[in-house]
Amino acid sequence: MNSINTMLSSFNDFLWVYVLIGPLLALGLYFSYKTKFVQFGYFKEMIRLLGDGFGKSSDTEDKKGKKGVSSFQAFCISTASRVGTGNITGVTMAIATGGPGAVFWMWLIAFIGSASSFVESTLAQIYKVKDGENFRGGPAYYMEKALGKKWMGILFSILITICFGFVFNSVQSNTVSQAFQGAFNFKASHMGILLAILTGLVIFGGVQRIAKVSEIIVPIFAMAYILVAILMICLNITSVPTLFKTIFQNAFGINQIAGGTLGAIILQGVKRGLFSNEAGMGSAPNAAATADVSHPVKQGLIQTLGVFTDTMLICTCTAFIILIAGNYTDATVNGIQLTQAALVSQFGPFGSYFIALCIFLFAFSSIIGNYYYGESNIEFIIPKNKIVMIIYRALVVGMVFFGALAKVSLVWTLADIFMAFMAILNLIAIALLGKISFAALEDYRNQKKKGIKEPVFYKDSIPGLQNIECWEESPFDEEAL
Repeated sequence: MNSINTMLSSFNDFLWVYVLIGPLLALGLYFSYKTKFVQFGYFKEMIRLLGDGFGKSSDTEDKKGKKGVSSFQAFCISTASRVGTGNITGVTMAIATGGPGAVFWMWLIAFIGSASSFVESTLAQIYKVKDGENFRGGPAYYMEKALGKKWMGILFSILITICFGFVFNSVQSNTVSQAFQGAFNFKASHMGILLAILTGLVIFGGVQRIAKVSEIIVPIFAMAYILVAILMICLNITSVPTLFKTIFQNAFGINQIAGGTLGAIILQGVKRGLFSNEAGMGSAPNAAATADVSHPVKQGLIQTLGVFTDTMLICTCTAFIILIAGNYTDATVNGIQLTQAALVSQFGPFGSYFIALCIFLFAFSSIIGNYYYGESNIEFIIPKNKIVMIIYRALVVGMVFFGALAKVSLVWTLADIFMAFMAILNLIAIALLGKISFAALEDYRNQKKKGIKEPVFYKDSIPGLQNIECWEESPFDEEAL
């Protein structure tokens, strides 16, 4: 077993170092340039759109009485998947393995990758399809409809179903079982059973139930975690300047270059950053496609905000907790237990209990978000097959239980490998289709310049678009204008 794990770990490092990191950063920079750095220029608009979507069922609810998934609910589904154990355990592992400098590279991948998130989520909205009263879509759909490569969509669907529905959900339950074992001496098997039951109750209720649960859980636990981190920072406010200095020194330090560890720092920061915020990976577009909005760019902007929420807020909170405590060099503890130890050093036993509760909510919200990504992609391969969907749901529940008992290192290595393959396929697709998102942004920008508060998209807003199902033709006679 050790030899298999070592072999998989080596293959994983090869994929990331020699295949993925370069294209990931290059495309993020290219998309940032082509969108005129949309992640910064439209930040105020992102906040406005998110606020407007809160409490609504959809953009068309008031006009047509429809009950769809709002932009805010779609944001919560994707954030539920993004904001999971990667925000606590992943960040902790990155610092323990790569040192404080890994935090800088997580920040950088968030800034650069957020442009990739905009492109992929806008594409998902443009090429979404009808699913009863709701919508579904994602990379598999734009691979088929825009590229004409259904085989590519099927391959991506298989990868994301295995990656999110099975492997990533094992990661989530694994971290929860460790956290509760450390805080309450709770048996892993008991936690596995509890999580499996709760998962089954939600995922058998469909996307509407997933949206409702995510809409409640995500804002509450995210704010609670941020507030505790802020309190810890305030209690150690004099250490903050040193903390930033340590991060930047280790990110570019001469000692790291001379010691040959700079590559490991960058690798850990990029890997854990991508695992956490999923920018460019092709996962968030599956949630973005569910939103009923008047213009695809709206959801592209909201999903861009999701990257900032994930990395710049939640991941940074974890990083500061670990660095302030200074226990990241302790080899006797790892993963979530290192974060628990950091909070215990500041708040006593409450710290351990709080992290256990937070990680439970983080992981559970991620499990149901991850499940939906698999469901949407199974529907792409085999539409409307109830038996297949029941089997998939049963397997997800089984993997949640299995993950609680599995070895930590093996689960995380498998997660990294599947994530790499997914990202490679999606990056190829969005590199070829990015111009469509750029044109959609230009259409949105032009309408805003004309004073239109809520821009509306039509399938002929971008000349030459084909295979568009969910957007109407423009009602205007262009020759008469």
